[in-house]
Amino acid sequence: MIIDYRAYTMHSGGAAPFMELFENEGLEPQKRILGNFLGIYRTEVGPINQIIMMFAYQDLNDRQTRRDALFKDPAFLAYLAKVRPYLRDQEVRLLVPSTCNPPIGDTVFTR
Repeated sequence: MIIDYRAYTMHSGGAAPFMELFENEGLEPQKRILGNFLGIYRTEVGPINQIIMMFAYQDLNDRQTRRDALFKDPAFLAYLAKVRPYLRDQEVRLLVPSTCNPPIGDTVFTR
């Protein structure tokens, strides 16, 4: 399993409209295509105006296949066009869990 950790830094004032768009338009296609949504979080301390989003994948091939499909989805592309103006920076990390980590909630890998 790998975790796709995404940190999006917004322009000042952009976090709230980004979250609203994500909840209303971005969540559905991402859950439908990417599956294994672990959550979205807003930072309170440290770098401000940051949104953290995480998804789990079986492996790098699973991630690539799902992300390729996501960028062909009309609903996701429409959402992306709306949120891009709020984004200032993006950081992506692929995390590999340790064998001693506790299980991740009810994450079930779906196809």
